[in-house]
Amino acid sequence: MIKNLLPSVWRKNGNALRRGQDSPFLSLQREMNKLFSNFFEDFSPAAFGRFPDFGFEPSIDVWEDEKKINVRAELPGLDDKDIEVNLTPDMLTIRGEKKEQKEDQDDGYWYKEASYGSFQRSIPLPEGIEQQKVEAQFKNGVLNITLPRLEGSRTGKKITIKTS
Repeated sequence: MIKNLLPSVWRKNGNALRRGQDSPFLSLQREMNKLFSNFFEDFSPAAFGRFPDFGFEPSIDVWEDEKKINVRAELPGLDDKDIEVNLTPDMLTIRGEKKEQKEDQDDGYWYKEASYGSFQRSIPLPEGIEQQKVEAQFKNGVLNITLPRLEGSRTGKKITIKTS
């Protein structure tokens, strides 16, 4: 009779061990299974968050000062006509689509490659953005958006902490 050693650990008398503390090999087996499971999950295409045919996610930086909020998005390989910027009172949305086709034809062969990808990034905004003065510039694959604040919208007050 052949017994499978991986799913369970067997005693010499043919009875399976029921508890992990009965054998150090059972806990080792569980740890090894966990290790291999995590390894294959980490290196699956979904783990990288990027599918070449389904989309990509551009790098976006957001910083602010007293007068404005700045947004910088790196969009290499895109043209200004491929990008759309929308502004609502509480959200800035940048979306775009990248289409690339390569074709090469010579005697005896024909090479054609096409890749497509789209993205959408939404950035929540605080209250007090002057929507009429928002500017966007696109140059050398970099989109810069400036969102000026309304006068007096960024006022704050330091609160004293009382101790008893």
